[in-house]
Amino acid sequence: MESPYTRLTSELIAWHARRGRHDLPWQKERTPYRVWISEIMLQQTQVATVIPYYERFIARFPDVATLSAAPIDDVLHLWTGLGYYARARNLHRAARKICTDYDGEFPRNFAQLVTLPGVGRSTAGAILALSCGEPFAILDGNVKRVLARFFGVIGPAAGAAMTERLWQLAERCTPQKDVAIYTQAIMDLGATVCVRRKPLCAFCPLSEWCIARQAGCQEEIPAPRPTRARRSRQVFMLVAVREDHAVLLERRPESGVWGGLWCLPEFDTLMAARNFADQSLRRTLDEPQALEVMQHSFTHFDLEISPLLTRCTGPSGVMDESQSLWYNTHEPARIGMPAPIKTLLDRLADPTLFDAPAAG
Repeated sequence: MESPYTRLTSELIAWHARRGRHDLPWQKERTPYRVWISEIMLQQTQVATVIPYYERFIARFPDVATLSAAPIDDVLHLWTGLGYYARARNLHRAARKICTDYDGEFPRNFAQLVTLPGVGRSTAGAILALSCGEPFAILDGNVKRVLARFFGVIGPAAGAAMTERLWQLAERCTPQKDVAIYTQAIMDLGATVCVRRKPLCAFCPLSEWCIARQAGCQEEIPAPRPTRARRSRQVFMLVAVREDHAVLLERRPESGVWGGLWCLPEFDTLMAARNFADQSLRRTLDEPQALEVMQHSFTHFDLEISPLLTRCTGPSGVMDESQSLWYNTHEPARIGMPAPIKTLLDRLADPTLFDAPAAG
């Protein structure tokens, strides 16, 4: 009698030949480097969103040496809009570590891979399984959901006990051969059929043996995380524009929201923004002009940005060039910046904005 582990594996491999995804850009040349880039980009991001970013990234950084040699701003520039920017900084750090510690050769050893910034157990396993065909298990969010439902593992997906149980199952289901096909198949099934809400059980090759489906509790497994009340925060951002329409930007600290990106000077209060304009800039006499408020949502909170436009001829003193720059909206520099700030700066390229009345 076939065990549930081999049943899951064989059914998924057969299903992938019929229904799996075979034309994703990172499947065309599965080197460890290309798989690594795709796996990092796909963390907490949908495939459709990742594809154009991946293609641009690989075109600019075709190998680890090119990525290592690039300025961090080039890397963050190509990441703008993809979110979770720590991933991009970790890619850059890891590329430099590979060039320093491994002579530019991408590691093909699990113990070495997990020492790279941003690479954990599942990502290291995916790199080796997909690019080298080595039988290492993975356990991303999609795989957790498939295994938890099929085997009827109850509990929150992030819980330590459940995670350990799912790792045990993942390792027992990972085959010794056809591991790349199996790995892609279980990820594809979780992404396209065994989805979080309203799973498409009628199209699932595992439905006949799935414990969650037999019990009618597919949407309760894994148990959803407790919902937390969303917080909201308001900030004021100073849009200091010189006579040549260059805009003052500051590099944010590496830790925290938008870490390491270039952003407009940010303040908690309107008074603080005005004080900065008065004390740090050679301003013209007009009062800062309120622009349209912008809304931006993060995973756990909503941000309300109140931009204030002010004209100036430059700073009133010496500024740290490593932490500030004047951004020319007509000839944009290749730097990383948050998506809503890029949207605002793109609007500033329109000269009619400077004649607009203040927002009420």
